Amino acid sequence: MPLVGANQPQLIRSSQKDEYYQHCLRNNANEAFQTLAGSKRWLHWRKEIQLLSDLAYYGLTTFSGYQTLGEEYVSIIQVDPTLRRVPSRVRRGALVLLHSLFPYLLDKLLVCLENELEAGEDSQGGGIQRATVASPWSPGAWMRGWVRRALGLLTEPQRRACVPAVLALQQGLSILHRVHVALFYISGAFYHLGKRTAGVSYLRVRGVTGDDGDIRSSYRLLGMISLMQLALTLALQLNNLRQRQRARQEWRQHRNLPSRSQSVDETDCPRASRCILCLEERRHSTSTPCGHLFCWECITEWCNTKTECPLCREKFQPPQLVYLRNY
Repeated sequence: MPLVGANQPQLIRSSQKDEYYQHCLRNNANEAFQTLAGSKRWLHWRKEIQLLSDLAYYGLTTFSGYQTLGEEYVSIIQVDPTLRRVPSRVRRGALVLLHSLFPYLLDKLLVCLENELEAGEDSQGGGIQRATVASPWSPGAWMRGWVRRALGLLTEPQRRACVPAVLALQQGLSILHRVHVALFYISGAFYHLGKRTAGVSYLRVRGVTGDDGDIRSSYRLLGMISLMQLALTLALQLNNLRQRQRARQEWRQHRNLPSRSQSVDETDCPRASRCILCLEERRHSTSTPCGHLFCWECITEWCNTKTECPLCREKFQPPQLVYLRNY
């Protein structure tokens, strides 16, 4: 009897079972390392321990040509894109790296980028000094040094442009994951991005149950609903972005209009009426919940990257800003 593809519930149960055993392996490795090296070093290396545990789990199973415990649990086997052969060792090795190592490296890269960009913005407050105190043997030190050298080649405007770019990349990865899960519900082929990239799918060893068609139809409906929800969310976010850009353009036009204070010489402007962000006289004064005053355009652009007061670091949301009329 020819083998047929595994359905969505089998792939989900297999992944959940693998995650359970990976969690047990991680806990044992963490306890052993913490006992031998102490809690301080464990805090520095906990992500690397998790990575090594995952590599050991998939290295002893997938890379070695054996089923994982989750695959054994639901009786499914891996096949290459031809659906006739098991994946080659090269394909299995690529799958292990894509599934375990690539997410770790990507997370380290994004964290280093974000930290270095924030350190550049807060350099006057000692942010760079905090970044250079870390030991060269600390986790991610080599990547942090590479990122610092790469950012050093950029100009200050380019560095400022990288801040929203990193945020957009993080949001894009989240959207990509949601799209991938929705496509899995519809097609039932790949539950993980690493398997989709490596072209590794599953066939079931047991026979086909009578309600297999109903199961796939239910998950297909769930996938369509997930895509509709994602499309609606993206449409709302794009609409909000368009409105913010329109409001920013309008305030730029208002900023160019002559104000009552332009007749006063700049040297006569008291220091208390200056905006700390642009170091110019405040225009369209706006108050944060903590009471500090800034230009409307300056503080709204600041809120696009950090939802905190530039002076006292008190957290707040952009709708809490108060525009002061006739101030």
